Amino acid sequence: MATHKLLLLPGDGIGPEVMAEVKRLIGWLNAKGLASFETEDGLVGGAAYDAHGASISEADMTKAKAADAIIFGAVGGPKWDGVPYDVRPEAGLLRLRKDLGLFANLRPAVCYPALADASSLKREIVEGLDIMIVRELTGGVYFGEPKTITDLGNGQKRAIDTQVYDTYEIERIARVAFDLARKRRNKVTSMEKRNVMKSGVLWNEVVTSVHVREYKDVTLEHQLADSGGMNLVKYPKMFDVIVTDNLFGDMLSDIAAMLTGSLGMLPSASLGEVDAKTHKRRALYEPVHGSAPDIAGKGLANPIAMLTSFGMALRYSFDLGALADKLDAAIAAVLASGLRTADIKAEGSTPASTTQMGEAIIKELEKLTA
Repeated sequence: MATHKLLLLPGDGIGPEVMAEVKRLIGWLNAKGLASFETEDGLVGGAAYDAHGASISEADMTKAKAADAIIFGAVGGPKWDGVPYDVRPEAGLLRLRKDLGLFANLRPAVCYPALADASSLKREIVEGLDIMIVRELTGGVYFGEPKTITDLGNGQKRAIDTQVYDTYEIERIARVAFDLARKRRNKVTSMEKRNVMKSGVLWNEVVTSVHVREYKDVTLEHQLADSGGMNLVKYPKMFDVIVTDNLFGDMLSDIAAMLTGSLGMLPSASLGEVDAKTHKRRALYEPVHGSAPDIAGKGLANPIAMLTSFGMALRYSFDLGALADKLDAAIAAVLASGLRTADIKAEGSTPASTTQMGEAIIKELEKLTA
């Protein structure tokens, strides 16, 4: 059995609490002989700034480059609001994405049957929801130059962020989306703002070209990103795979997250190119939710998004899809039993703690792997 190297970066706020449940799961898998993982711990975000004066140290970047996959918690919080912009907690995550070439962000939005009533939308709108948002992660307005704030005098300033995309960046993210669609329901919806943005015009042209050349068997449709956002809350089950740029992907995936009832429920994967020699991808897995400093240290955090992020690592980095399926089934069984953390509990019920939820999921997983 191959041994896989993991770098665990818990980060800030509730990050260490939900990461503890991943560590519990990894320990159980190792003990049962179902998989073999070696783990190292590192610091990122505010925790790294407090220790090193940087959002991630060079030593931990070296560990990240050597790992088979990175499991990432969450970063940020009001404690670090005043730190310089280039060493803010979020800069550590951005550096990991950029330096490791993690250009493809996969954000599934799945509504477990037991949680259909936890959504702010009607049950019939979200029950059975299963969509995948593919977000381009290393280009666009978050990384484009120039990125400046200029003092114009007389109390006026000008801020500039630049939206930049090259053909190859759009081609490679489109291929990820089309390849995923072939394994799902064979439909891709591409979203941009070609009506007002030149980058949207190019995005539309390139995605269409890749489709015609390489993926004619997949259904492709185009929607403007604002209209797509409306349709996500109007009839989300019309979508299968959505592919979009960095900025719109950031917003649309959070909209999709709330369709399922809670940000605490949804994982993500950030993938790089396939290495020609090793045939492996660099990869980072993280929950969609933030650091939630208001509940940090209280045992209230929902660990499911963190655990399913590890499940995505099983699926996309380690070819352990059958084990990932069993983890998903264990989570569904726990939710069906009525156990809930505070973010998804029914009114008047007593919420489970982070640890109680993690333990219950492993107990169900044990039944499924017996």
